[in-house]
Amino acid sequence: MKIYRDEFVLRTCNCDFQGTWRPSAILETMQEAAGMHSEILGCGREPLLKKNAVWILTRNDVRMNRYPRVGERVRVETFPMPNRRWFFPRYFIFQAESGEKLGCASTLWVLLDPVSRKMLPPGDVADLIPDNSDLTPPMGMPAAVEAVEGEEKIFSRMPGYTDLDVNQHVNNTRYADWACDALGVECMRENCLATMQVNYHAEVLPDQAITLHAICDGEKYQVSGYREDKLHFELGGCLARRKS
Repeated sequence: MKIYRDEFVLRTCNCDFQGTWRPSAILETMQEAAGMHSEILGCGREPLLKKNAVWILTRNDVRMNRYPRVGERVRVETFPMPNRRWFFPRYFIFQAESGEKLGCASTLWVLLDPVSRKMLPPGDVADLIPDNSDLTPPMGMPAAVEAVEGEEKIFSRMPGYTDLDVNQHVNNTRYADWACDALGVECMRENCLATMQVNYHAEVLPDQAITLHAICDGEKYQVSGYREDKLHFELGGCLARRKS
């Protein structure tokens, strides 16, 4: 199965206070679609645990043409491409029921030893990835988050129960919530995240308090998370004015 497809109706639990698809919910949809496809391909969570491995996301790049609203039907399709050394690229396309392209995304995944917390080589997992060389990715591979100059707002964040996932660390989708919280209600009332790049540098564990540094300069934004002097994640991109 080279491409995995799914569709669903946006419910209020998937949307923000403006009634549009919440950025973290987009990442959740991507995570679940990738997980379902991996199960079908034979490299889902349980088969990997038998190899003492789990999937970990290292980079994310989401580009939205339009944010759908509560009640709309959304179609998502995802497919992997051949691994590049230790990295596994995977792409996503979001469509409205009419066929309108809502957005797309690219991601980079690696294998991690859940005990040692160290990266693993692809090994025979790479053999389970279908040959999708005939497919055209909707965008390039995720790049580094662009630095933004401006006045910083600094916040403290302690991971809570709802931030953690089955890998015993802060889930990749939660950083989008942290970033939107740091940008503030007024910013998110007037704007949406036209692009959202996330670089995951180091996992955040339950007892690790994180300092968030948020900068918003015109259409560009950046939110970085540090523990002491160590950078754990960066999230940034461009804002777009919400349409009435």
